[in-house]
Amino acid sequence: MPLVTFLLYVFVTSFTPGPNNIMAMLFANKYGFKRTLKFCLGVGAGFFVIMLLSSYFNLLLKNFIPKIEFIMTVLAAIYMLYLATKIIKSKNKSEDEDGDKNNRFLSGMLLQFINPKGILYGITAVSTFIIPYHTSNASLLFFSLFLAFIGFLSTMSWSVFGSLFQKFLTKYSSQFNIVMALLLVYSAISILVG
Repeated sequence: MPLVTFLLYVFVTSFTPGPNNIMAMLFANKYGFKRTLKFCLGVGAGFFVIMLLSSYFNLLLKNFIPKIEFIMTVLAAIYMLYLATKIIKSKNKSEDEDGDKNNRFLSGMLLQFINPKGILYGITAVSTFIIPYHTSNASLLFFSLFLAFIGFLSTMSWSVFGSLFQKFLTKYSSQFNIVMALLLVYSAISILVG
């Protein structure tokens, strides 16, 4: 296994903006780091399931994904546009104390099943770097845990950023929400045309 190439791919892909990271930063800014932890844990759990599925059903998925890719892409883009709309319409922290129903473990976990970046990342990492060199149950479980942990770390780092700059971002919450919404719109457009 080309370890350096694998690690570069994993870290660059995990830490770049995507729905998980943007939502984690937004939630941490709005509700604080501690209240965002459950969302991040959900992202990690969902990501682990996706990595396991990618590991064990890689050949099947590789043949089946082209048939459902368009539908998944459209659903993911619609969901991202919905999230962007919710972000722009969101109120500041003092007015929206109970409005964090999307900042939950289950929301973070379910997001992974319509997150094309995460699914394609799992399929690519497993088919390119893992399956050609490692096929035992123990190694597939290990790599699934490793990839999920890196995904969790990236989401947590974006949460920490949102939390650390909470005062600054709260002062400019309207502008911040617009930028975050535009990033989600960009993500939606890029997966539709990419």
